[in-house]
Amino acid sequence: MKQPLNHIIRAAAALAVACSAPLAAVAQAADEVNVAYFLEWPTPNQIGQVEKTFDKDLGAEVNWKSFGSGNDMSTAMAGGSIDISYSQGLIPFIVAASKGLPIKMVGIAVAYAEADNCVVHKKSALDRSTAASTAASLKGKKIATPVGNVTHFKLLKTLAYYGLSASDVSIVPVSGGNDAAAAFLTGQVDVGCAFGGPLDKMKAQGQVIMTGSQQENIGIFTFDVISVTDDFAKNNSGQLVKFLQGTEDWNTKFGGDKNKYWGKLAKAAGMDEDGVKNYLGAQGTFSFPSKGAQLSPAWMGGKVQEFTKKAADFFVEQGVMPKALADYGTVIDTSYLEQVK
Repeated sequence: MKQPLNHIIRAAAALAVACSAPLAAVAQAADEVNVAYFLEWPTPNQIGQVEKTFDKDLGAEVNWKSFGSGNDMSTAMAGGSIDISYSQGLIPFIVAASKGLPIKMVGIAVAYAEADNCVVHKKSALDRSTAASTAASLKGKKIATPVGNVTHFKLLKTLAYYGLSASDVSIVPVSGGNDAAAAFLTGQVDVGCAFGGPLDKMKAQGQVIMTGSQQENIGIFTFDVISVTDDFAKNNSGQLVKFLQGTEDWNTKFGGDKNKYWGKLAKAAGMDEDGVKNYLGAQGTFSFPSKGAQLSPAWMGGKVQEFTKKAADFFVEQGVMPKALADYGTVIDTSYLEQVK
């Protein structure tokens, strides 16, 4: 059952080798740019995916490739098949960067406190009336979760808040949210942890341990990042800036008139329109910080660096990672975002 963590470590080692070759002396435009993203995780820039505006802006064929987890994105970057990972989870990014790998966080993709969570099956009694009763309800429960990602981090932080550790429950590592949902829906586990579509399926059969707003109140900051290998950023900096510009533009356009885009987003995300609206509608769970917000102290101007360090140190304490970096500001580069208009 330790395969998922070993998989992360192997991916990190492979990425170190893949990115160790000398960089080209002169930056140039790539003929193809490969972008990793998630299905059932709708974001406004996927309108540009459907309309191929990124192809035009970058002067290249932009290939959007779907993945099941942020750790799989790291593996693909290690093999050289992905240039930009859009909406990679913070924790998979931390795991890779903590191995000393040449990757950078260059932007914030989406904030989503309510769209990543753990659900207790309705057949398993969960008493949330007090912290003590919640802890008693969770103790000994079998919990399916991906490991080494944001979902895993939120689970461990939630347990810690209730005075529990991983040893007080039975954690069943799975490779992704779909596997967690499958185990949950077939009764193999009492609690399932996931994000996006798999989370929605589980919520129909149970209740969350804590709401997203409650998690924020105890210091859990939930967001995905835009990450890139140093090799692509340095050799194709102009295309990276244009990708960030296109993402900023689509976030703005979508906010101005959402109704005409539901169908295209549903197609790109592999969902129906109602599902997309759950995330991006008036009461949706996703928010997309603007360039100005991302560069402010509330995000990459300070808070992200601070939270990233705290999350990394917590994972070391939990035995998920062997060590953390002294300063995560070294793997966060705002210079490309600063060029966005």
